[in-house]
Amino acid sequence: MTAARLAGITYYPVKGCAGIALTEATVTPSGLVDDRAYAILDEKGDVRWQWGDPGLALITPQLVDGELTLSAPGRDPVKGEGAAANAWLTDLLGVPSTLVRVSPPAGNSNRLHVISRATLAALNDRLTERGSAPLPMNRFRPNLVIDGWPTPHTEDDAPHLSIADTELTFTERTIRCAITMVDQETGRRDGPEPLRTLATYRRTRGTDDDADTDKGIAFGAYFAVRRAGKVSVGDEITRTARPRCP
Repeated sequence: MTAARLAGITYYPVKGCAGIALTEATVTPSGLVDDRAYAILDEKGDVRWQWGDPGLALITPQLVDGELTLSAPGRDPVKGEGAAANAWLTDLLGVPSTLVRVSPPAGNSNRLHVISRATLAALNDRLTERGSAPLPMNRFRPNLVIDGWPTPHTEDDAPHLSIADTELTFTERTIRCAITMVDQETGRRDGPEPLRTLATYRRTRGTDDDADTDKGIAFGAYFAVRRAGKVSVGDEITRTARPRCP
């Protein structure tokens, strides 16, 4: 049997903006270095997100030696934080926007978002059966992509993952929101897929006392960092499976 391997690494320097693909990365106790290190706030101080501001998908951030540069199609790049970056963002998005450094990183601190290619392939099979176009992995904005698992949603059933000298621990399934309906290449809302199709087979319900509660649509999983280290595309992945009830 072919070993499962790490097929992709992506981090998102600015929450909600385009991701940056890497061939190798350092995994710290807080996740990938500089993942969601910045956020863009609205005039009320709330974090802007892609469904409300789909144009965020067109902003490509680059962090080099601690200096942030933002670029977007048809616009000159802008360096750093402060008034110039805020004016650039406000003009691009068409609404008052402020770039801020977040410490600790915004979003899912100490967690990595993991999706397997088998999971996406299973969804795309269903989409094509329903007459819809298949979707790329970037619709779901994972940190780590795994290839070689033959069964879709294996990430849901993996208490521990070992990648090189790094160890990750499953925390929960990823509940999806409207951001998955934003085309990451055009920066436009492009619903109702994939949520319409995912709702037919990936509804997640509560357990025990809240068993009747609809938790949402699950696709992918979050993993906490149990042991920090360095990972590279091509690294073999060892999964410790959750024991099955007899």
